[in-house]
Amino acid sequence: MSYKVAIVGATGAVGLEMLKILEQRQFPIQELRLLASHRSASKKLLFNGEQLTVQELTPASLQGCEIILSSAGAAVSREFVPHAQKCGAVVIDNTSAFRMEPNVPLVVPEVNPQRVTDHQGIIANPNCSTIQMVVALKPIHDAAKIRRIVASTYQAVSGKGLRAMTELEQQTRAVLNNEKVVCKEFPYQIAFNLIPHIDNFQENNYTKEEMKMVLETQKIFEDYSLRVTATTVRVPVFRCHSEAINIETERKITVAEVREILTHAPGVKVVDDPKNNQYPMPVDVTGKDEVFVGRIREDISIEKGIDMWVVADQLRKGAALNAIQIAEILISHKGTIHHV
Repeated sequence: MSYKVAIVGATGAVGLEMLKILEQRQFPIQELRLLASHRSASKKLLFNGEQLTVQELTPASLQGCEIILSSAGAAVSREFVPHAQKCGAVVIDNTSAFRMEPNVPLVVPEVNPQRVTDHQGIIANPNCSTIQMVVALKPIHDAAKIRRIVASTYQAVSGKGLRAMTELEQQTRAVLNNEKVVCKEFPYQIAFNLIPHIDNFQENNYTKEEMKMVLETQKIFEDYSLRVTATTVRVPVFRCHSEAINIETERKITVAEVREILTHAPGVKVVDDPKNNQYPMPVDVTGKDEVFVGRIREDISIEKGIDMWVVADQLRKGAALNAIQIAEILISHKGTIHHV
């Protein structure tokens, strides 16, 4: 059986990655619609050797679609998802618009695939930094119950989109050529710099990005007693987010046990050989589907603590791939494409 699929935000960084992954994984498509803003309409994108024309996103453009992969921003999702629901489509939404809604499942297929079928026309894709963290931590949580998570992220500019990637390239050239640095996508120069500020600051002085990691992790694990804190930092890397993660568990767990658990965990690849300087890095992880884990060690400051280093391609597993994996689970369960 094949399906009528639409990508909303098809010309953005995540939309283009979705297009690539749908082709790579041979998703069963009867019809594919590429939808974007008015200014991107009429562009041509290649899919399975065929040039497809991008259409303007309107309520009418969603008619007849069965699965909609949305990555065009929260405001766009809030406007158009209700139209998609009325059409009977299931929206897999990569924005923050519906993630914390109680009746919207927030899904990472390696972690809580059972939640996919419990939808009312919307399934939310978590934040990219949350996705890679929970893929690495859920197997440990199942084995030893994590009580507290401290995460520090080093997030690539591609998390902010194609224009941000272009800005890093332009700023890097400007600095090296002793020219004026122009800042549009970021509040400060990102080339040769770090910015400890992703998304808006909240009343508690955490940023929205940091609070996403806190609240989404609790919802995905279905454990609101879990204590989570995060510091999210933008770094001058084009692609792949890195995270330094510290956990405290209820039961003492050894490094050997963590390595054994993660070696057999779905979607995880362990690269952890300190003697030979082997650990995950963005340059090696770019374009890969797995969440890579290394630098696994006992925390010498507390009795039941583990430190680790986690790297993933946030355009793939942190966004496009996760959404398509959700769609694959959806079509594998007869009847879950349609909703009342």
